Amino acid sequence: MRKVLSEERCRLCGCSFDKSVYRRIAIEGGTMSTSTPQADFLLLFRGTDWERRLSPEQFEQFVSDWSHWFERLKQEGRCTGGHPLHLEGKLVSGKHGRIVTDGPFTESKEAIGGYFYLRVANIDEAVEIAKQCPGLEYGCVVEVRPVAERCTDRRRASEQATSRDLLAHTAG
Repeated sequence: MRKVLSEERCRLCGCSFDKSVYRRIAIEGGTMSTSTPQADFLLLFRGTDWERRLSPEQFEQFVSDWSHWFERLKQEGRCTGGHPLHLEGKLVSGKHGRIVTDGPFTESKEAIGGYFYLRVANIDEAVEIAKQCPGLEYGCVVEVRPVAERCTDRRRASEQATSRDLLAHTAG
């Protein structure tokens, strides 16, 4: 059996992982899933100008409804937190982050105004929660995104190692 350098580093986040664990699981027929009955999702609230179109009474009602919705989700254990985001920020790009500009400069209807972090059974439950957003009535858009267990580079390396090992195991 050939000796394999087992530790790899993720190109995206720099985390280290042991390829031999993935190989052993693939050969033994196991799975990498550590599934639990809960999954993590982000609700991203898009649009930052719709609030300005509300009358003072509508805005007051909206704030009350939003607060009650958020507190209820927290009390139910389905929302672990959330925050509004400032409109201004910085964009960092280029090799070694050499380019720093003011931003983001997206259309106000696309800008992310805040988020909730959910822990629920599945994406269907997260979508049902998103449908309850008090801002939808006024033009807010809610994006539902699953949170990955690990970064995509690490997942891809695991899948490639598993595929190679399965092929090697069936050929040998």
